Amino acid sequence: MHAIDDVPAAAAKTRVIAVEACEPNSRPSLLRALGAWDVSLITIGTIVGSAIFIAASIVPREMPQPAVLLALWIIGGLVSLAGAMTFAELGAMFPEAGGQYHYLKAAYGPLYGFLFGWTSFLVIQSGAIAYLAIASADRLGAFVPFFLTSHVIADLPLGSAHWEINGSQLGAVLAIVMLSAVNYLGLREGAALQNAVTVIKIATLVVLAVCGFAVTPAVQPQWNAALPQPDTFRAFGLAMIGVLWCYDGWYQATFCGGEIRDPGRNLPRGLIIGVLVTTVLYFLVNLVYLRALPLAELGKADGVGEAAAGALFGAQWGPLVTVGVLISVFGCLSSCVLTGARIYLPMAQDGVFFRALARIDPVRRTPTACIVAQGLWATVLAFSGSYEQLGTYVIFAVFMFHAATGVAVIVLRRTRPEWPRPYRTWGYPWTPIVFILAALAFVINTISVRPVESLWGILLVALGLPAYWWWRGAGRATADHRARTESGA
Repeated sequence: MHAIDDVPAAAAKTRVIAVEACEPNSRPSLLRALGAWDVSLITIGTIVGSAIFIAASIVPREMPQPAVLLALWIIGGLVSLAGAMTFAELGAMFPEAGGQYHYLKAAYGPLYGFLFGWTSFLVIQSGAIAYLAIASADRLGAFVPFFLTSHVIADLPLGSAHWEINGSQLGAVLAIVMLSAVNYLGLREGAALQNAVTVIKIATLVVLAVCGFAVTPAVQPQWNAALPQPDTFRAFGLAMIGVLWCYDGWYQATFCGGEIRDPGRNLPRGLIIGVLVTTVLYFLVNLVYLRALPLAELGKADGVGEAAAGALFGAQWGPLVTVGVLISVFGCLSSCVLTGARIYLPMAQDGVFFRALARIDPVRRTPTACIVAQGLWATVLAFSGSYEQLGTYVIFAVFMFHAATGVAVIVLRRTRPEWPRPYRTWGYPWTPIVFILAALAFVINTISVRPVESLWGILLVALGLPAYWWWRGAGRATADHRARTESGA
C-alpha cells in the first residue's frame, strides 16, 4: 500500500486516509488525480456564480461611495484569502474527503463534525445545488421560454393549497441529473467538465473588464462622494455582508482533500491562487460597473451585470451577458455537485450517516452513492421551492462553522503540536484571528438583522442532535451484534 507523504503514523491511527492504490481484498479508495490547477479552478468556479452579476447590487445599495465600495471588495478578498490560508493548514494535515467534517471532529469531537455534515446535506450544499440549478434553468429560459420560472407546467391541488411545477424546476432537475451522472462516471470526467466551464467563465469576466475599459464610460464615478449618514457603520457592515456573500465558496475544494495529489503542496497553492485570481476579477468587474451606471441605479438593478453591459455597449449586447451569467451559474453548480458529495462519505464510514453512502465504487473510484443521494435530495428541494428560504435560515450557520474551523487551527496547534503540518498558515496567529473575527461579525450581524431566520437556522442544526445519537446507537448495536456473533463462532 502506498503511504501518503508527510502523514505521521501516530496521526494516521486516528484518521482514515484515502490512498492512491489498494492492496488486494482491501476497500477501494478515492483516486488522487487533482493538482493545483484543478484546485484553483474549483475554487474560482465555486466563488464566481450568479452573485457578481446579480447580488453584487447589494453593495452599492448600502455603500454609495465608489472608493469605499472598491475597498470593500479588496477587503473581502483579503478576508477570504485569510480563510483560505487557515483552511489550507488543516487541509494539508487531513488530506481526506470531507474537509471541515474532519477539522471540526479533530478539534472538538465527532458531534461537531457531524453537525457540519448534517447541515451541509440537509441545506447548505444540497440547497445551494437546488438554487443554482433553478437559477441556471431560469437564465436558459431567456432563450428557451419553456424553462422560465413563470412557465407553469402543472398546478396540483394539495388540500387547501396547491403545488406548482414550473419550467425552471424541470430544467433544474435535468441539470442536476446531468452533472451528477458526469461525476458518477469518474473524478477526471467531473473535473474536466468543471475546469472547462470555469475557464470559459474566467474568459467572460476578462472580456467584460477589457471591453468595459475600452469604451467611453457612460458615467464618471464621484470619487469624493460623501459616506452615508448617519448610519455609516451600519451601511459598511451590510455592504460587507454582500461582499462576503459574493466571495463565499472559496473553501469547497477542501472537501476533495482525498483526491488531491501531494495535498500538502497543491491544496494550499490552489486555494490561494484561486482566491487571488477571483479578487482581481471582482475588483475589475466592479470598476467597470462604476463606469456604466450611477451607484443609485446599480443598487436598484435586478441584474447588475446585464444592466451595466447594456449601459456601456448597448441593449443588443444584453443576450451575450445573459449567456455569460448562465455559464457562470452552471459552472458554480458543477463545482458544488463535484465537491459537496465528498462530505458525506467519511460520515457514513464513521457510522454516523446512512451506511449505504460509505461505498466507493471500485471501478470508478468515486463516492457514487453519495453523488446519487445528494442529487436526489437537491431535486426534492428544487421541486419543493424551499431551498431559498432554508438557505436564508442557515447562512449564519455557514459562517459559524467557518469561525469554529478557524479556531480549530489554534486549538490543534496547542493540543496536537506533534502532528506534522506540511503547510503552516502564513501570519499565524493573526491570519486565523482576522478570519475568525470577520466570520463572527457576519454571524452577529445576521442574527441582529434576521433574528427569526437565525433561530430557525439554529433549530435546523439542532435537528442533527437526535439524528447523531440515533446513528451512534445503531452503530454500537451493530458492533455488539457482530462481537456476539464472532464470539459464538
